[in-house]
Amino acid sequence: MTQIINALSEISDRYDALFVDLWGCVHNGITAHPEAVAALQAYRARGGIVVLVTNSPKPRAGVADQLADFGVPADAYDTIATSGDSARSAMYRGAIGEKVYFMGEPIRDAGFFEPLEILDNPINIQRVPLAEADGIACCGPFDPMADPEVNRADFLYAKAKGMKLLCANPDIVVDRGEVREWCAGALARLYTEMGGESLYFGKPHPPIYDLARRRLSALGKSIPDSAILAIGDGPHTDILGAMGEDIDSLFISGGLAAAETKTTHQPDKNALTTYLSKENVAPQYSIGQLR
Repeated sequence: MTQIINALSEISDRYDALFVDLWGCVHNGITAHPEAVAALQAYRARGGIVVLVTNSPKPRAGVADQLADFGVPADAYDTIATSGDSARSAMYRGAIGEKVYFMGEPIRDAGFFEPLEILDNPINIQRVPLAEADGIACCGPFDPMADPEVNRADFLYAKAKGMKLLCANPDIVVDRGEVREWCAGALARLYTEMGGESLYFGKPHPPIYDLARRRLSALGKSIPDSAILAIGDGPHTDILGAMGEDIDSLFISGGLAAAETKTTHQPDKNALTTYLSKENVAPQYSIGQLR
């Protein structure tokens, strides 16, 4: 059974590094959560390493810029691992071919197609209409408020052509302030349900955890998985991913599952237990909000 804690500091001395989710934990898509920022700053002040592990399709430089806009200071973290960087690496290695149909917001997601200098001989990616494409690069829906079903006709065509869909953000939904929006994961799920092949690179899938560990190593830190704590509000991304990697986890019940867990300051114990059982996940710890 999960242990409900009141503050990160109660357990933080058991871990040398944190893999921290962003949306719903550190910010709400509009502004930073001050208590979460303070908790991460305090953890780093005691010598801990904070790796922000996010299903954002942005490169890490773009996420850093976004965090600054939201009011998350640079001293709250050490480095960033994004599903976008993991997916971009696969794309430039040819995972979905050279001719790519792009799904996403043209301005917000433009960084996804920035050249990757870390690769030797990356392929020449060309953005083309769906009828000319070898595969699909999906950073998100064109309209985050529209039902994913609006893409069914295009997906039927893509499936018939044998296209793979590269999903740069496995999240199904996200809350931007008080508004819930669809994410790329919802489109990839639909494509898979229709018989298409979707390739995932963010939580809960292994590639982003491999990237997070490489980010740790780049800091000169050799930290075993037993000394890493994953923190997040997504049961099927943050918590399931941590379970798959055999990493301890702290579930933020006041994010996506606030209603189901009856979370105000803290979750209702019975509601939390019922919710975690229904979702078939088992975080070691839970808390209402990161603090």
